[in-house]
Amino acid sequence: MKQGNISAVLCLAAAAWLAGVPVPAARAAGTAPSAGRPPLVAQAWISTGDGSRLLSRQPDIAFGAADPQPIRIEVDAGRRFQEMVGFGASITDSSAWLIQERLAPAERESLLRELFGSQGLGLGFTRLTIGASDFSRRHYSLDDRPPGETDPALAHFSIDANRADVLPVVKRALAINPRLLVMASPWSAPGWMKTTDSLVKGSLRPEAYGAFADYLVRYVEAYAAEGVPIFALTLQNEPHFEPKDYPGMRVDAAARARFIGEHLGPRLAKRRPGVRLLDWDHNWDEPESPLAVLADPVARPFVAGVAWHCYAGDVAAQARVHAAHPDKETYFTECSGGEWEPLKSEAMLWLTRTLVIGATRAWAKGVLFWNLALDENHGPHLGGCNDCRGVVTIDSRTGAVTRNGEYYALAHASRFVRRGARRIDSGAALAPLDHVAFRNEDDGSVAVIVANSAAGATRFSVAFDGRSFPFELPGKSVATFAWNPAR
Repeated sequence: MKQGNISAVLCLAAAAWLAGVPVPAARAAGTAPSAGRPPLVAQAWISTGDGSRLLSRQPDIAFGAADPQPIRIEVDAGRRFQEMVGFGASITDSSAWLIQERLAPAERESLLRELFGSQGLGLGFTRLTIGASDFSRRHYSLDDRPPGETDPALAHFSIDANRADVLPVVKRALAINPRLLVMASPWSAPGWMKTTDSLVKGSLRPEAYGAFADYLVRYVEAYAAEGVPIFALTLQNEPHFEPKDYPGMRVDAAARARFIGEHLGPRLAKRRPGVRLLDWDHNWDEPESPLAVLADPVARPFVAGVAWHCYAGDVAAQARVHAAHPDKETYFTECSGGEWEPLKSEAMLWLTRTLVIGATRAWAKGVLFWNLALDENHGPHLGGCNDCRGVVTIDSRTGAVTRNGEYYALAHASRFVRRGARRIDSGAALAPLDHVAFRNEDDGSVAVIVANSAAGATRFSVAFDGRSFPFELPGKSVATFAWNPAR
């Protein structure tokens, strides 16, 4: 979703909101409050598909007596589900380079505060790549050797490749939001560990299982030494995909189970016991693969949960795996917007309906989009996606920042749902509306996110604790309602 046509007035309003400028008290609309009960008022924020309103504060709405709307979202804070860790996007090599090298210091600080600060989006979850992905300016691992050489003792292991950009950016993000949780995923083992002797294609040699497990633990230890604790780790990004022009590695379910159960799991448990180990990190279309790993009696105790991507299949796969293993956590760890249909015209709506709402209703504790920032040419990248889009676009020539549909989809959740919040019941989806509700455990506040996929406006009511309010949401639009019963 391009925002180049947003009016100057809207830009100034958005800037005021992001800077934390107090919003004047709005007149409460809606039905009269119930007699004998303290008034309850909801804030309302909407973003429309045409970009005319973007996280725009609406008049406050008073809860009143039950409202007889045919579509009724029933919020029940007594029915609690998973605890949330947050929403965010990946600080890829490309994202970090653009933020660090293509923004002046003051611009960089302003953007990072906008993205991670409590007065901005409040992003609380991010993902790093262990070595290169397609969104890197060169292909590398953290222990590259010349052809024919190996390094099983990892004598040449180093995170120096990340010191110029990734580490400064993630460290600053952590300073702005100390509660930010960081996960990490490799796109490939070093080439000398693989059947192709290359970062591109191939699988892990069985004799290299121990060295690769040590490599991943060394990464966690090295980042911890830099003041960047790794919250969760996956052993391979998209293990059933071997891209032809950027790092990748095939690791089927049997190989993952063996690698986890006999190598990575025991090492991680001994040396970094607080780090969660997540399986899969791939699409919704093959739930049988993580199910096979979780069925392995040796691997299963070391697996904290399952990570998912959006590029094939349906979000319902998350709920299927959760139902089979309710003691394991669920995370959504990658989905990119891009210059393709249907996302080009409806990025914010699709991402909100499918990920912010759909993935969390299917038990995701955290939701991550792909690149936090890309440039005007959808890069820099080396191989892979030619038309992916970041949460923001940074013009590599001028430093100008464009906030894309992905930005607003995240904002409708991350601005209102804090780490430690619980998803609560909001009833079944009622076409054309998708919805999800959360309760922040620190202060009891409630946030409800609603997406309207209809072309035209849809009228509905939101009910809570015996009271409700009516609302009409424009077509192809998203709303967040927030209130605090304790105030």
